[in-house]
Amino acid sequence: WTLTGHSASVRSLAVSGNTLASGSGDKTIKLWSLTTRACLATLAGHSDGIKALAMSGDTLASGPEDKTIKLWSLASRECLGTLTGHRDSVLSVAVSGDTSASGSRDDTIKLWSLTSREFLGTVTGHSASVLSLAM
Repeated sequence: WTLTGHSASVRSLAVSGNTLASGSGDKTIKLWSLTTRACLATLAGHSDGIKALAMSGDTLASGPEDKTIKLWSLASRECLGTLTGHRDSVLSVAVSGDTSASGSRDDTIKLWSLTSREFLGTVTGHSASVLSLAM
């Protein structure tokens, strides 16, 4: 089956339970019901296309080309906060427990607390962009 609704290419997907999130070059994230195949919500707020998504529990993390990471509540569908610190596009995100990680074209991985939204540290040593992460 096909889900339609974005006005640009879909660049990232994430699944948690019965919910699929799709991130697009149109700067939005759509939440879909895997049961009904209906669009549940459209999340907007990034200033550039979405490159990465990760979901864990009630939290969705999105990483776009605008160098930020946004945290979203799946229940309320509201933005919980914006994390800043990368010097280039965010290309990958991962979420586990209270920690989120973001990988960037700036060759770094940054770690964040989901609860406090505080920066925890930077992993350096990569000689190229960090294209994928898993936790």
